[in-house]
Amino acid sequence: MTAAASKSFGEREVTITRLVDAPRSLVFKAWTNPEMLAQWWGPKGFTAPVCEFDARLGGRFRIHMRAPDGTIYPMRGEIREFVPMERLVFTNIAVDAADKPIIEGLTEVRFADEGGKTRLTVQTRGTAVVDYAVAHLQGMEMGWTMSIDKLQAFLANAAGGSAGRPGQGD
Repeated sequence: MTAAASKSFGEREVTITRLVDAPRSLVFKAWTNPEMLAQWWGPKGFTAPVCEFDARLGGRFRIHMRAPDGTIYPMRGEIREFVPMERLVFTNIAVDAADKPIIEGLTEVRFADEGGKTRLTVQTRGTAVVDYAVAHLQGMEMGWTMSIDKLQAFLANAAGGSAGRPGQGD
């Protein structure tokens, strides 16, 4: 793969903005509390059997997404910016079974209060560092869209008192 092809096909950036019907404090907690994060992280049908998140500047995280067919997609990263209830920036590195990077990414999440609801903006980009990971980037927008859909469903349940219970959120 040439450098030009790598730049054209090996990078992807996605921005998703949603008005979430939940207070900013709850939305921020859903992003930074590992028990809550595990309830909604990943596309529809995926689970997060491993979800560790050290919510602080310089903190590290590790998440394994399990696909419906049982395939595990591990990732890890580090929190680069941490402004409670306003902004979260983290690296997100998709890795193979030997913990070698296949996609290097950076994600920024912004939380803005909007009349008791939360304006959530997720901006993420990824760069394939191995040829076969280019295919994973093609599904990045759909995957993040489904994750945010699951977050919204989780928060609707959380508002009803089910936050943190195992099995909530698809």
